[in-house]
Amino acid sequence: MRKKKAPKRYVQPDPKFGDIMVTQFVNRLMYEGKKSVAYSIFYGALELIEERTKEPGLDVWKKSLQNIGPSVEVKTRRIGGANFQIPTEVKGDRKAAVAMKWIIQYSRERNGKSMADKLASEIIAGSKGEGGAFKKKEDTHKMADANKAFAHFKF
Repeated sequence: MRKKKAPKRYVQPDPKFGDIMVTQFVNRLMYEGKKSVAYSIFYGALELIEERTKEPGLDVWKKSLQNIGPSVEVKTRRIGGANFQIPTEVKGDRKAAVAMKWIIQYSRERNGKSMADKLASEIIAGSKGEGGAFKKKEDTHKMADANKAFAHFKF
């Protein structure tokens, strides 16, 4: 780390809810700079969530982010010619970023008609503690637990 740290870039809150997290999610969801398409997918998914669960869609989405965000992950570190998977705690910003990435990744892999439908299904599953993204979190925690013998190698 020879150079100075990159400045943190802040995004504008989204037009409908005024929430910065929504904009970050939409930016990760977006393909080829088509932000209006990404917004329509996200807002459509929230409407589907409200129809299916009879709860506010934004609240279900936030609960899903909370459930899917990992508290521990493993980082590879090379020590004495061998690579070790060292469990480290995840800070708040990274926790949310990883949760968003996993929700989008596993919703794209789902079966469904539209992206809004697949995204809504994954968000609902995540809020209940199910789905591919939640399973990824569980696998990450298991891997960190299996490697906790190497925790003394922390950075």
